[in-house]
Amino acid sequence: MDYTGITDSDRAEMLAAIGVKSLEDIFSDIPNPLRLRCPLDLPGPLSDIEVEKLIGGMANANRIMHSFLGGGAYRHHVPAAVDHLSQRGEFLTAYTPYQPEVSQGTLTAIFEFQTMICRLTGLDVANASLYDGATAMAEAVLMTLRGGEKKNVAVSGAVHPHYLAVLRTYLWANGIELREITPRGGITNAPSATHAIDSDTSALVAQSPNFFGCIEDMEALADIAREQKVPIIQVITEPLGLGLLKKPGDFGVDIACGEAQSFGNYTGFGGPMLGFLAAKGEYMRRMPGRLVGRTIDESGREAYVLTLQTREQHIRRERATSNICTNQGLCALRAVAYLSLLGNHIGGLAALNHRLTALLKHRLEEIGFDPVFEAPFFNETVLRIGGARGIAERLRREGWQLGLLLEDMHPGMTDCLLVCATEMNTPEEIDSLVHVLKGII
Repeated sequence: MDYTGITDSDRAEMLAAIGVKSLEDIFSDIPNPLRLRCPLDLPGPLSDIEVEKLIGGMANANRIMHSFLGGGAYRHHVPAAVDHLSQRGEFLTAYTPYQPEVSQGTLTAIFEFQTMICRLTGLDVANASLYDGATAMAEAVLMTLRGGEKKNVAVSGAVHPHYLAVLRTYLWANGIELREITPRGGITNAPSATHAIDSDTSALVAQSPNFFGCIEDMEALADIAREQKVPIIQVITEPLGLGLLKKPGDFGVDIACGEAQSFGNYTGFGGPMLGFLAAKGEYMRRMPGRLVGRTIDESGREAYVLTLQTREQHIRRERATSNICTNQGLCALRAVAYLSLLGNHIGGLAALNHRLTALLKHRLEEIGFDPVFEAPFFNETVLRIGGARGIAERLRREGWQLGLLLEDMHPGMTDCLLVCATEMNTPEEIDSLVHVLKGII
C-alpha cells in the first residue's frame, strides 16, 4: 500500500513546480562518491496503532535500577509542581526571545534564574545559562583569554574528565596549552598549582566538590591565583552543595560555572543538562550569551529586557563572545520553579545528602570496601574493593547500579568506585544494597 497517497502524476507536477526533471536532480550538489548506491534496509511505514505497540514494547525493556551513581549527573526528587509549570504551553513551546518585548514571561524566568545563581555563588552577575557544565567551563576559560595574549591555562586534574576533554578541544582549536595539575590525595596540589602558573597563564581552574567528591581548599587556591595575578575559576557539578558549603564569592573566586541539572531537571538518558556561569562584575562584558535586566516601561510598569546580547544571532559574528550558547529556557525555568519551592530548605537537603553518603560509605566499609581519600567530601566519595568490575556487573544484573568505575576514566584507579547517595536513596535502600553485596563478595 502507498501510505503517502502520491501518484506519479503528482510527483511529476511537484518536480516541475520546483524546476527539476527528476528526484536525482534535487541531490545534484552531493558528490557521487558520497551517494548511497543501494536502498536502505528500512522497514515499511506503520500505522499509529502499530507505532504505539512498537514503542511500548521498547519501553517495557527498561529496567528500574537502584542507583548510587553520580559523577556529574545527580538523581534528586522533582516536585510535581515543577513538571506542571514547565509543561504549560507558553513555556514548553517557547524558544529564544528574539523579540524580548513580547516575551516577558520567558525573560522574567531567566532573570530569576540569574538572580538565584548569583545568590548561590555569591557573585555579581550570571548569564542566561548555557548548554551544560562542560561547555560552561570552556566558555569561562575563553572569557579569561578574550582580548589578551595569554598562551596557557592551568587546570586541576581533579576536574571531571569529560569537562577536561571538552576544554582540550576548545583550547586546541585556539592554539592554547592546557597545563593539567596532578592531584594528590584526591585534591589539587597547591605547590603544583603554583608551578603550573606563569606570566602567560590566563586562569587557574579547579572543581569543588571535585570529580572524586572531595572538597577543595578553594581559599588556598584563590590565594595562589591572586599572588600570581591570574583569575580563578571554580567548577561545580553538584550545585546542591552550595546550600551547605561556602560560596565561591566568599573565597574571592572570579568566575563560577558548571552544571545546574540537580535543580528540578531529571537525569534522563544523559540530558538535557543546564549549564550556568556567574562572575564578578568586571567580567560582565566578556560573558557569553545574554543577560536579562529589569527596568520599567514608559508607563512606569516593571519590564524585562535583554540588557546585553553577545550571541552571534543578535550582533555581528565577529563581535560575538560565543556562537554556541543558548538560554536553555525550559531547563532554567524548571530550576527556578524547583529553587522557589525549596527556598531556604536547600541547606537541610544538602545536609541530608551528605549524611546519606556518609552512611553509605560507613556501611560499605563494614563489608570490606576501603576509602581511597581522606579529604572531606560531599554527596559522593571513592571506595576501593578487589574485583570491583565483576562485583558491579553482578549487581547490575540484580538491579543495582553501584557507582562509577574510575579505571575507565583514570587508568591508575583500578578497583575504585565513585559512589553517591542523594535523598532518593533511603537508609533502608542502603541496608538492602549491603545485604545483596554480602551475597556477592
